[in-house]
Parts: sequence; C-alpha cells; structure tokens
Amino acid sequence: MVEIKICGLRRAEDIDYANILKPEYIGFVFAKSKRQIDPYVARQLIGGLDKGIKKVGVFLNHSIKEVKEIERLCNLDVLQFHGDEDLEYCNNFETEVWKAFLIKDEKSLELLEKYKVNKYVLDTYIEGAAGGTGQQFNWKLATTIGKTKSIVLAGGLFPENIKKAIEIVKPAIVDVSSGVETNGVKDFEKIKQLIKKIRG
Repeated sequence: MVEIKICGLRRAEDIDYANILKPEYIGFVFAKSKRQIDPYVARQLIGGLDKGIKKVGVFLNHSIKEVKEIERLCNLDVLQFHGDEDLEYCNNFETEVWKAFLIKDEKSLELLEKYKVNKYVLDTYIEGAAGGTGQQFNWKLATTIGKTKSIVLAGGLFPENIKKAIEIVKPAIVDVSSGVETNGVKDFEKIKQLIKKIRG
C-alpha cells in the first residue's frame, strides 16, 4: 500500500485535518518558501498532532548544526533534503533521511546512484526552483527506478491524477502539497479525496 505525505502544513486547522484523515506523514518546510514555517511554530503545532503520524522536516542547504537543532526542537522522524547536500552531509544524521532529486530527463536519475539514503524523493526540475513547484515531470522516466530504490513521488500530484501516477511510478510514498490546496491553504475536502483515491 502506498503511503501518503501531506507537506507544507502551517496552521492549527492543517493539524486537525491530518488528525482526522490520518496520512502516514506530514511535512513542515523549514526552507525559504511560501510555505516556510518557523521551527517554534512547528513545535507548537506538533504538540496537537496524532502520535501515529510521522513528522518530516524539509531543508535546503541548512548547516548540519541547524538541522540537528530543529530536529531536536520538533522531534522530527524524517529529514528531507532538497539542496546540494552530498552523501557525506546526509550521513551526519541518525534520523531517517530522504534526499530530493529534480528530474528533467533520464540523466537526472543517474545522480541517485551517488547516494545511499532511506528514500529518494523525485520532484520536477524547473529552472531556478528547488522543487515544490506543483509541476509534474515525465513519470515514464521513473518506471524502473522503484524496483531498486524506495521512491517518494512529488510534483504535480492531485486527487485527479494520483492513481495514474502510482500506477506508472509505483512509489513507496506520494508527497502532495499544492495539489491539496485552495488559494494557498490546505483544503480538507481535497486531502480527503486524495486519500480516498489511494486507499479506496
């Protein structure tokens, strides 16, 4: 069964939605982004989160010290890196590590071989962006990668296309943010619809 991550939570309502709908993971973005959250605000929100839901912190070229401080403060279960972090950097953490790769063409997938991490996040390459654009890459490029690596599929996922995405890529986890938003905030009905499509 494919697991679900709803990313970019920022409000108490978002936590309420998660507690009701029970995705396996939720994500807090600590990188500069329109969904960036202050670690202390995240910590406060986490206080109200169902203990069975895992907490993912999204980082981008942060110092190792900063990541460890936020990890401790928010009691994170997973660290997701979206920048130029190399394998040596990723090896500094005992917590589960997910590394993001921006997919443009087949060549983009070669970079995955340079890493040994828990999960490989495949997101869409957009000039000048570090992921989180809500755009979809050509999923057919990733059809075989899931056989050898544990994939988190991100980028351009919506309730309407989620089943097709899962069918093509066969990821371990789907990572959705803008696809379950209305006017830039999480939408309960869209999250509910997405989860229903996946879990049936």
